[in-house]
Amino acid sequence: MPATDRDPAADPEALRRHPRLFRAVTRRRQPRLRRTDITVTEETSVRRAVRAASLGNAMEWFDFGIYAYLAVTLGHVFFPSGNDTVQLLSSFATFAVAFLVRPLGGMVFGPMGDRLGRKKVLALTMILMAAGTFAIGLIPSYASIGFWAPALLVFFRMVQGFSTGGEYGGASTFIAEYAPDRRRGYFGSFLEVGTLAGYVAAAGLVTALTTWLGHDTMEAWGWRVPFLVAGPLGLIGLYLRLRLDETPAFQKLESESAPSAVAPAEATATGGLARIFRQQWPALILCVALVCAYNITDYMVLSYMPTYLSDELGYSETHGLLILLGVMVVLMLVVTRVGRLSDRFGRKPVLMTGMLGFLLLSLPAFLLIGRGGVPAVTAGMLMLGLSLVCMLGTMSAALPALFPTEVRYGSLAVGYNVSTSLFGGTTPLVITALIGATGSNLMPAYYAMGAALVGVIAVACMKETARRPLDGSPPSVATPEEATELVLAQTPEPRF
Repeated sequence: MPATDRDPAADPEALRRHPRLFRAVTRRRQPRLRRTDITVTEETSVRRAVRAASLGNAMEWFDFGIYAYLAVTLGHVFFPSGNDTVQLLSSFATFAVAFLVRPLGGMVFGPMGDRLGRKKVLALTMILMAAGTFAIGLIPSYASIGFWAPALLVFFRMVQGFSTGGEYGGASTFIAEYAPDRRRGYFGSFLEVGTLAGYVAAAGLVTALTTWLGHDTMEAWGWRVPFLVAGPLGLIGLYLRLRLDETPAFQKLESESAPSAVAPAEATATGGLARIFRQQWPALILCVALVCAYNITDYMVLSYMPTYLSDELGYSETHGLLILLGVMVVLMLVVTRVGRLSDRFGRKPVLMTGMLGFLLLSLPAFLLIGRGGVPAVTAGMLMLGLSLVCMLGTMSAALPALFPTEVRYGSLAVGYNVSTSLFGGTTPLVITALIGATGSNLMPAYYAMGAALVGVIAVACMKETARRPLDGSPPSVATPEEATELVLAQTPEPRF
């Protein structure tokens, strides 16, 4: 084998005999960074991108939050009267239906985003999500059209789920590729501010309407109002997204593949889903495990808890929503600080803190909640919420870094949505069924602890990616001075 083809680590004797030759080969394979290789992102551009992506995410969770918080009401409106538990299970089963088509949406929109660009696909998912949610607000009740009411509800939930399949993967990729390497956790955490803002808006609107109109009026027509609000919100989000430029990382990837007419077609045909599953399967498995732990705990705390408080513990729906609303406001205030911590100390320590929090604190938290009383319930909810915020503030920066630029959107969309479909969206249904089968109100705690154990193992297996360039992308910095500092850091000190 020629000396230039050898791995120095595998042949130390050759390295000792020909040090200059191997240094030259290393420089050729790994050339030093030039100033033009480094992306300098303007603060205003990053903030505009973060705002547009976060608003879309807020709308997604506003839509899903509405359904979760109106689950009892929707069960009465869209399903035959009789057993309240059966109606609730039917409502949650319809909630879960949207998650069955999310992987399909991810498999369609993800590779499309890698081929056509992040911006165009995110605009399309925004249109579909707004249309699906708005249409649910127009469906007649079961008493009016019978079987067609739940059938239409399932159809439009599937439209929602299909569009959402391309939303989170695209939005987190968009922010990650815009953000400077040293602040990716901070800017990525704003995506979860959008998540919490969507939930807060949904909980606040449902609570206000229920208090103002009363339960009978809510079942008659008041439930439609939150769904119809999604139409105007979708148009605002679409406007903001269409004003954005494509991410610097995708622009560079596009410019590098432009001279070759074969590259884009190859990336679409053989390098799409087949390439993702063939080449990225280790990272996909890790992504599925992380998202499993993240989404089970996320949907349990932010979607299921109001139903748990009202159906299992006897609180009024308004009471449960108000407590959750207060907890979510607290999480919104601290989530960006958690993002900063992940930039400073690393993704792994912050994520591990959240996973261990659920593993060790879930049972004490639900025992507190079960005692009743506002102080005990609030303390238990905060124990769960502060564990969750360690994931909320970190995942949107950690997950995109698992995959290279050319397949990042597609890989993340597939891995995230497969896991969400299997574990996240089914959480309210599974927990309700487990409580019904065992009679134990502590089943949510045991379920969260099992998910957290999976998360602990996944975090232990992942690589640290904080303050490092994304795989397949050039370094990204906030200022020209920082770029110059990077270039100079490669220059060896002179010898005398």
